Amino acid sequence: MTAAPADAARARATPTPPPAEGRLLREAVRRGRGPAALVLAATALGAAAAVTLPLALGRAVDLLIARADAGSWVLLCTALIATEVATDALVARTGGRTGAATTAWLRRRALAGFLAAPPAATTGTGLPTRLTANALDAGTAPVAAATAAAAGLAPLGGLAGLFLVDPWAGAAFVCGVPLLLLILRALLRDGRAALTTYQEEQGRMARLLTGALSGAATIAAAGTVRAEERRVLAPLAGMRAAGERTWRVQGRAAGLSGALMPLLVAAVLAVGGVRLVAGHLTPGDLLALSRYAVLAAGAGALAGALNGWVRAKAGTARVETVTALPPTPHGTRDLPPHGDGTLALHGVHVTRDGVPLLDSVTLTLPGGTTTALVGPSGSGKSLLAAVAGRLTDPDQGTVLLDGTDLRTLAADALRHAVAYAFERPALFGATLADAVACGPLPEPDLRRALRRAAADTFTDRLPHGPRTPLPEAPLSGGELQRLGLARAFTRPTRLLILDDATSSLDTVTAHLVARALTDTPGTRLTVTHRLTTAAQSDQVVWLDGGRIRRTGPHSVLWRDPAYRAVFGAAGAGAGGGAGAGVRMRTDVPADVCTEVHTDVPADVCTDVHTDVPADMRTDIHTGIRTDPRVDTGTGAAE
Repeated sequence: MTAAPADAARARATPTPPPAEGRLLREAVRRGRGPAALVLAATALGAAAAVTLPLALGRAVDLLIARADAGSWVLLCTALIATEVATDALVARTGGRTGAATTAWLRRRALAGFLAAPPAATTGTGLPTRLTANALDAGTAPVAAATAAAAGLAPLGGLAGLFLVDPWAGAAFVCGVPLLLLILRALLRDGRAALTTYQEEQGRMARLLTGALSGAATIAAAGTVRAEERRVLAPLAGMRAAGERTWRVQGRAAGLSGALMPLLVAAVLAVGGVRLVAGHLTPGDLLALSRYAVLAAGAGALAGALNGWVRAKAGTARVETVTALPPTPHGTRDLPPHGDGTLALHGVHVTRDGVPLLDSVTLTLPGGTTTALVGPSGSGKSLLAAVAGRLTDPDQGTVLLDGTDLRTLAADALRHAVAYAFERPALFGATLADAVACGPLPEPDLRRALRRAAADTFTDRLPHGPRTPLPEAPLSGGELQRLGLARAFTRPTRLLILDDATSSLDTVTAHLVARALTDTPGTRLTVTHRLTTAAQSDQVVWLDGGRIRRTGPHSVLWRDPAYRAVFGAAGAGAGGGAGAGVRMRTDVPADVCTEVHTDVPADVCTDVHTDVPADMRTDIHTGIRTDPRVDTGTGAAE
């Protein structure tokens, strides 16, 4: 067994420390500290103007009553009012722009963290909800922090103004402050818990809805629309309970503070009226007291500011679960320059939730060969394919490509050396060409990749060829798979992994793709259920229950009834199968092929070899299937 390189061992021995909780919130606030400081300054300036205005108004009123010149005080009042309006507008504009910029940054961070993490770590993260509603709440964090910090300036200034004008009026107001503080404390404590629960249930329903939308055709065909509705809407009960709790907390806080503040204002005015009658206050002083009482009563607005901060914290915590996903660690090494693509797995173990999915897998794929990976559903084929190209790491064991541990390779070196094609490929980009190229690609190379995947036969018939926009190109399952194969063919690789990537192709197209694969340099690993694909491979790896049951040529394995059962051919005799060395040729006239597939050369049909037992062949002339276990549409054994 080849030993793992020392740097790989060191990488495994030094786990990445988990990020500190709340770090994303601090980063978001720090990124927006400039605009937040502007909001804080503008709010403070507006509060200063609001606190100064009652004194100026009171002085102006007293001068007007005394028939004295009050022009300068009136101008001051006008300037103070204009300052309040201007600062409010500046806060609104800055807050909107900063929130949008912070939200965009958070979404990029979350998406980058999601894509950098191993696929197994991203399961169940509820990314759509976290990137939309949660990121929108989190984006307000810088401004919400500044607003919450400055929200108390005007009320405190109002309270100070009350004591400045008349201490007795100030004392009357202070009597209700402890109750106000209790209200705000309950809002912070209970509001965040209820809001967090609501967001979690919202994310759960979004995940269920996404799954239902992706399987809409299956749901319609099965007639289970009502059942799916109930399943998708099941989290509504939890959302309703959490939402009602949130609104109860906020409503109680708003109601209590809304009832308390007018009472305190009334108490201040009553004390001020008594003091006015006693000759201790002027009419202007009473006007100032009324304005200051309203400002001090604005402490109830603290509930709104604190609620905004609570929502920002809860949203950031939800987004942070994605940004804090541990990224796949990469090394700095490159592959040897003249390797042939030899892949070796040594003692590979993968466990999920305490269940071993791959157990003691040791396997070598010689460079330049094709290996078929077969086995029943759930045997671990796709997981082994993911481990082979480092879409996920084994819990134990090593994976070597040309003698180099995949964990020590630089990210670019790894992805240039390994290419994948999947059963249900996802297409990204504006056009089909963008989805295939995944970056800059010369037109001849794009055309060559489409031709090798037999995808040019339908892309050339589209309105704009490969440049057709994705929404304007409805694709069948087979056409989608051919585009995925074309994407894998766009660059030379040392290892090409096909995860059931030809399952939806018709027989003729599958043959064309198989011939292109044979001409592909490097090593090929194919997860397949097709008997013909296994028969045409250099070796077959038979996986069962996460373990390699047998490895060898298809012709040797075919003698085992259990192996034949993998293809639904348990009853076929070993002596009559391809495994016994019977290699049959279909002498189909060329015109039959051209009727089936107009873009297929005539020599394709005459070159087709069926490595299946004679009693399982289909009469191509009559279309009658002699064994119901073979699907003539796909060529795959059912």
